[in-house]
Amino acid sequence: MKPGLAALASLLLAGCGGGSGGGVGDTSGAVGPATPAGCDGSCVSPASRLGTAEVGAVIARAVAEAQARGAAATIAVVDRSGNVLGVFRMNGAASAVRVGTGSAAGVSVSGGLEGVDIVPDTLAAIAKAVTGAYLSSEGNAFSTRSASQIVQDHFNPGERFAPGGPLFGVQFSQLPCGDLVLRWAGGAPGAGPRRSPLGLAADPGGFPLYLGGTPVGGVGVIADGVYALDPVTTDRDHDLDELVALAASFGLAAPADRRADRITVEGKTLRFSDARFDELRADPAAAPAFAAIDGSAGDLVAVPGYADAQLRAGLAFATPASGIRADALDFPGQDAFVLVDDADLERFRPAAGSDGPDALTATEVQAILSAALDVAARARAQIRRPLGSSARVTISLVDSNGAILGIVRSRDAPVFGIDVSLQKARSAAFLSAPAAAAALSAVPDAVYLDGGLNVLRNAPVAPYVGAYRAFLGLPAGLADGGVALSARAIGNLARPYYPDGFDDRDHGPFSLPRGEWSPFSTGLQLDLVYNGLIQHVGFVLGAAPDPGANCTGITGFNAGFASSAPIPALANGLQIFPGGLPIYRGEVLVGGIGVSGDGIDQDDMIAFLGLDAAAASLGSGLGNATAMIRADTYAPFGARLRYVNCPQSPFNDSTEQAACNGR
Repeated sequence: MKPGLAALASLLLAGCGGGSGGGVGDTSGAVGPATPAGCDGSCVSPASRLGTAEVGAVIARAVAEAQARGAAATIAVVDRSGNVLGVFRMNGAASAVRVGTGSAAGVSVSGGLEGVDIVPDTLAAIAKAVTGAYLSSEGNAFSTRSASQIVQDHFNPGERFAPGGPLFGVQFSQLPCGDLVLRWAGGAPGAGPRRSPLGLAADPGGFPLYLGGTPVGGVGVIADGVYALDPVTTDRDHDLDELVALAASFGLAAPADRRADRITVEGKTLRFSDARFDELRADPAAAPAFAAIDGSAGDLVAVPGYADAQLRAGLAFATPASGIRADALDFPGQDAFVLVDDADLERFRPAAGSDGPDALTATEVQAILSAALDVAARARAQIRRPLGSSARVTISLVDSNGAILGIVRSRDAPVFGIDVSLQKARSAAFLSAPAAAAALSAVPDAVYLDGGLNVLRNAPVAPYVGAYRAFLGLPAGLADGGVALSARAIGNLARPYYPDGFDDRDHGPFSLPRGEWSPFSTGLQLDLVYNGLIQHVGFVLGAAPDPGANCTGITGFNAGFASSAPIPALANGLQIFPGGLPIYRGEVLVGGIGVSGDGIDQDDMIAFLGLDAAAASLGSGLGNATAMIRADTYAPFGARLRYVNCPQSPFNDSTEQAACNGR
């Protein structure tokens, strides 16, 4: 065993241990209060925050329900910006969990994160809480069960010959090694968005928390020892984590008319919770005060990189302290929001690219972001209530080297879209560039663990280049810049079936084959960042340094987590669902645009039409890729790649139908 592994083993063995919703008898299920009139992003105020009393009460309700079930849980609470406000481990709760899809899916994958059983319970609880907070807004309330439904290889999960989930791949965002999300430096909460230790969670047991119609944070629970997902949505589960988390949310439950189960995507209703308030065994309204359980039922615990062992008050969203506030400089009259640091200095004002004479200028960056905001304001939202709402998204722009040139947000866009929009922009720019093959070929192997602390096998990244070339019949693919790859096209190539949804076909070149694929063992997307994730787990356990602000180019346990050929253009990881496009000046690649926060077709359209409108107004040669180099000119195995999909009748102020045709 390597020295780093031995240290980790020693630490792990030493630490191992065994508005209001309805009350008990409420037959309405997991239902919160009605949304106050006008909550379309405008209900948030300086009072929209969790105080320490609310944080303690959330934890106390969870503890009461877990005790009533004879279980021991670890509970985490975060604010909407991802600040961790408290982590509580009950007496007897296991200090480590196992990652895996579970036998119910009929899956026995060996590789990736499957079966890794050294993950601290605290990280699983935090990831679930962050997911509930980050996926939700005043227009939609999503849980980790919602996430489970939309990240798997079929939508709905378990339905053969159905395409992959609309947010396939989103679980590997908000990564703890990324360069956009911020890190806790100790003390009180500060500007976000904060990182998530395991990315976004698909394991039921994470819910958003609401006050007065606006989300103020999230709660996450791990009690069953497994960090997994729900592989089948045709049944109703009685999930321990979810039941305890539902009890925790009492009094702060998501408004009934904003829950995921009031929202449809591709004609299918999303899931929110299989647990119901009338199934709870303890009355959450009668839960003891936090002071009565602290130190007796369990203890607040410190989590390196996330929290100290005390309760903290959350920050009000959309205020400077939260790290996201209204713009005052670059987007007049557009109700735009920007990212700021703890000193209220804007982090990503429009800036010029750094990649040669054709580089984007700051004026062009501002124009593209502004035009995309205008498209979003007109677009009919897919995943927001009430019906007829405008799309609310984050828009990111990068140069051809992946450097961030500007980020801007619509009011009340979900927080997860900040990091994801940047991933999409970078992914499209990177894989459309001639340097992609060399960069991928130089990345260190992902070093899969055997489920414990021994190396299972090395998973080299370089073969994905050859697989792509063979798949498309392009001997110089990813080395000549000859194909404009959108995030949608990249996602096509990263599915375990090609074309997507054809279960009797082979996998795409960026995916692992069937039998090796699961949402925790995906292929190129995970292999690029796997070592960084495992190193971060080691950091929390005290056996490794925290990874730097780049998720790629990290060697594994067997090589001491050295930095070797990182890819700055993918510093926060690769993203493989739609909404990202490369940007060209004539025939020259100059950057990428990414959009995230609403339906994936809306994301595609906002990026595509925003860039097109800015190009028309600027007249400087900028624009979308020409038709002759777009990925949809290729049809491997008789199935054409997709470039963009734009929704029908997409605007609230127009009856226009095919808005993207002919552009």
